[in-house]
Amino acid sequence: MADQTSTADAWPASAADLIPPGRKRLGRALVAVATLGLLAIIAVQILYKSEASTIGFETWQPVVYAYLLWGVALGIGQVMTRGESGQRALFLLPALLFTIAMVIFPTLFGLYIALTDWNLSSFSGRRFNGLDNFWQMLGDPYYRNALFNMVLYVLAVLVEYVIAFSLALLLNAQIRARKFFRVVFLMPLMLSPVAVSWMIGKSLMEYRFGPAATLARHLGWENPAFFSDPTTARISIMVLDAWTFIPFMMIMLLAGLQAMSREVIEAARVDGANAWQSFWQVTFPLMLPVSLTAVILRIIFKLKLADIIITVTSGGPGGATDSVSSFIYREYRDRSNVGYGTMLAMVYLVIIIVFVTVLLKVANRFVRNVN
Repeated sequence: MADQTSTADAWPASAADLIPPGRKRLGRALVAVATLGLLAIIAVQILYKSEASTIGFETWQPVVYAYLLWGVALGIGQVMTRGESGQRALFLLPALLFTIAMVIFPTLFGLYIALTDWNLSSFSGRRFNGLDNFWQMLGDPYYRNALFNMVLYVLAVLVEYVIAFSLALLLNAQIRARKFFRVVFLMPLMLSPVAVSWMIGKSLMEYRFGPAATLARHLGWENPAFFSDPTTARISIMVLDAWTFIPFMMIMLLAGLQAMSREVIEAARVDGANAWQSFWQVTFPLMLPVSLTAVILRIIFKLKLADIIITVTSGGPGGATDSVSSFIYREYRDRSNVGYGTMLAMVYLVIIIVFVTVLLKVANRFVRNVN
């Protein structure tokens, strides 16, 4: 019994255990009061701006001041309740406050805007309308068409991956002028998508005098209008976007190939594997982590596709080439419909978060099973 007591006394007490209980309670009370005060001011201001209450402020400055005071109270409360570890947490507090101010608050404000009827061309101003924008979105055929187009655009990443992997294998081989071809293949990535849209979509693929249209006529295509037919227009947008971003995946895959051990490939050849067997059974499995990283990053970029569509087709013909981002942009620009456009953006944000989360989990499980 005495040995157990002496052993227990030998353990040093943590810094938090040395803080008086009264100081801890005061620190927690300070944080709780500051948090409740901030939430109360935000609630009052939201009710006032939505015209549900006559009590509130003309501007959002009091909310900003309350937020700053809440940050100060949170820092003091951390030091009072956690001691030295709370002082270390103060170094993370500015990043936390910045994230809340730049991400959380705008998202909540966007959610509020999504629940209003707000058209900049209307004289009535902003008016709370609940879920009316959401029900309108469910019945909007143009939004459903944009979501369907996004599925096609994302599936096109698989074709881009095959082309990028082939180019990476080619540039990794011992060919003449290899460095020159690496620079040439990377040139599209150095250009702005808007510049690509004007150079190729608006110039080379122009149906009257464009070089691509002229060549298509010589090959037997009577009316080479790349952006007049819905199917042809979608394929043309995919080609433009792929030409711009295939070098991105190619350079990542090339870096992975150059990081591979040559001894593994040589061992496969010594065992009698031909070129295809060496690639499929050795190179491709070893490149899976790099490949999945490249594909996932490319899908994330693809989900933001808008600039090429806006510049070349403006979503036409008849919304056939619209991505969700370009459709939301046109909802803001052409119709000045801020409330409905924000609802579309918020729903699309949820879709992206769910899709990318599931994609990452499936990719990690796939790599573990292969390895």
